[in-house]
Amino acid sequence: MVGVLGALELGLRVLGWPTVTAAFEHNSPFWTADPDQRLNPTPHREESTAFTVTTDANGLRAPLHDVARAPGKARVMTMGCSTTYGWGSPDGSSYPALLETALTPYGVEVINAGQPGHTTFQGLWLWDGVLASYQPDVVVIGYVVQDARRAAYSDRSQAILQGDHRYLKNHVLYRSKLYLGLRSLVGGVQIRAKERTQDENSGTFRVPPADYAANLRGLVERVQGIGASPVLFGFPLERAGYTAQHRLILQAAGDELGVPVFDPQLDMEQASREQELYFARDRGHANPAGNAVIAGWVAAFLLEQGLIR
Repeated sequence: MVGVLGALELGLRVLGWPTVTAAFEHNSPFWTADPDQRLNPTPHREESTAFTVTTDANGLRAPLHDVARAPGKARVMTMGCSTTYGWGSPDGSSYPALLETALTPYGVEVINAGQPGHTTFQGLWLWDGVLASYQPDVVVIGYVVQDARRAAYSDRSQAILQGDHRYLKNHVLYRSKLYLGLRSLVGGVQIRAKERTQDENSGTFRVPPADYAANLRGLVERVQGIGASPVLFGFPLERAGYTAQHRLILQAAGDELGVPVFDPQLDMEQASREQELYFARDRGHANPAGNAVIAGWVAAFLLEQGLIR
């Protein structure tokens, strides 16, 4: 049997099947913001303005803290995409920075682990490589906005098809043409990328539902593995729109894993009708006023759950 499988593997490699396309949106499926920025003016193209960005040596945005926690301090980490990062808002006006301000009376410092464009797929990689070393007490896992976006191919497919060692070293089966071919036949891996389209219902999710649930489980297990408390957070948009399905999965994952879930989406839809909480030309990102509202909600939830004392 081993000989047969080996012959099949060799034959598939000679035939070059499955074939893959090479047109990828990013040079790599893994990235972080530039490290050691200091009040760097960053263009917000939709608004024709700029906002200041400061990052630490690992590319994590302000508020800046040493990797080692200060004595007597509790630490909250916020994970997510550009919405957590605070795209469009200056350093002190991101939701993590305002969350730290709200929790200062409780001796809490906040680590902003949001990265533009990240999904749970990159979140697992970032946690394993960087974030666990910050030793947080509470981790607010806020991935939903990018995971639910449609693309020509999923994040996992991109990593596999580019042969990225940062994924393949932990998933050695994906080095096999035989395994990859079988997975492609049953739809587990997208081999030939679809043409890009503006139709939000075409293509595939950047993180399909099954992968999203698995990634959330993986993040919760890792956070609990260092003795920290995870919170699944449905970062609110002005309207739920395309994220609705992934929000249901987020809630189901929390129920399954027995961890707190906080999704203030309905509250935000009401609040954003009463005041301007998102940028006028960039409705996907909260403005400083919106970040302040979100930070207040998250602070209140953490206190209500007894996660901050």
